Amino acid sequence: MAHPRRFRFGVQAHTAAGPEEWRALARKAEDLGYATLFMPDHFGDQLAPVPALMAAADATTVLRIGALVFDNDYKHPVVLAKEAATLDVLSGGRLELGLGAGWMASDYEQSGISYDPPKIRVDRFVEGLAVIKGHFAEGEIDVRGEHYTVTGLDGRPKPPTRPHPPILVGGGGRRMLSIAAREADIVGINPTVASGAVDAAAAADTTAAAWDRKVGWVKAAAGERFDDLEINCLTYTTTVTDDREGMSERLAPAFGVEPADVPRIPHALVGSVDQICEDLEWKRERWGVSYFVVQAGSLDACAPIVERMSGC
Repeated sequence: MAHPRRFRFGVQAHTAAGPEEWRALARKAEDLGYATLFMPDHFGDQLAPVPALMAAADATTVLRIGALVFDNDYKHPVVLAKEAATLDVLSGGRLELGLGAGWMASDYEQSGISYDPPKIRVDRFVEGLAVIKGHFAEGEIDVRGEHYTVTGLDGRPKPPTRPHPPILVGGGGRRMLSIAAREADIVGINPTVASGAVDAAAAADTTAAAWDRKVGWVKAAAGERFDDLEINCLTYTTTVTDDREGMSERLAPAFGVEPADVPRIPHALVGSVDQICEDLEWKRERWGVSYFVVQAGSLDACAPIVERMSGC
């Protein structure tokens, strides 16, 4: 089994006031036992991921780096592959390459990039992924698709992680999750964001029932590969509190569930340290999910959970 389903944890950060604050954040994440520093890839108020991730790697020694996730539409895959390989080279093999087809409508609207229908974006992503994997492989690649044509390219540098850095593909719909199951090393299970913005429908797609369905899609597409996949979950709500019941009552309307169901939502960590650790065990048993990513604001609060559960 490539991924033995031991717990590990990442933190997602967007920005910092300056270089010292950013480096300090990366060092703190490493010192607290987080495995990975992730960044989103959007055009709003955040640092650009490639240079920021390199700065984080330079400030640390074992902390892994990655994006949740690079949007295939924002860069030509040859450019992204070269940048990713360079990150892996200069970080000493610490890159986890998160990739997705794109979803945030406001990014496309503000930048003027065409926000094509989901089928086209996913078709383009599939071709882009083939280009990226080809860039990492030995020898020249030729890709002639509907969206990309790459001819006689021997991509350089080659990443030191062979055959390529771990690839994380995130998605919420059946087609993207099936692609992830067949092509990725790490599958990020997300809500479906049909409107192009995080809304009530997206929140309602984070429930235990939704995860039952989504993991079923992954298993069906992966076949014998499933045991080698690592299942990843980005948490949207993390509250370490002794008043689990009260917090669940406040959060329930946002997710469209009963308060008692809030702790069972994979994307929500709510309760005391002991309760959350028990919930993580339950979620891993039910869905095989073992790689949880919290937001930077929860870095300190989740540290006892990370210390207790990492590697277990």
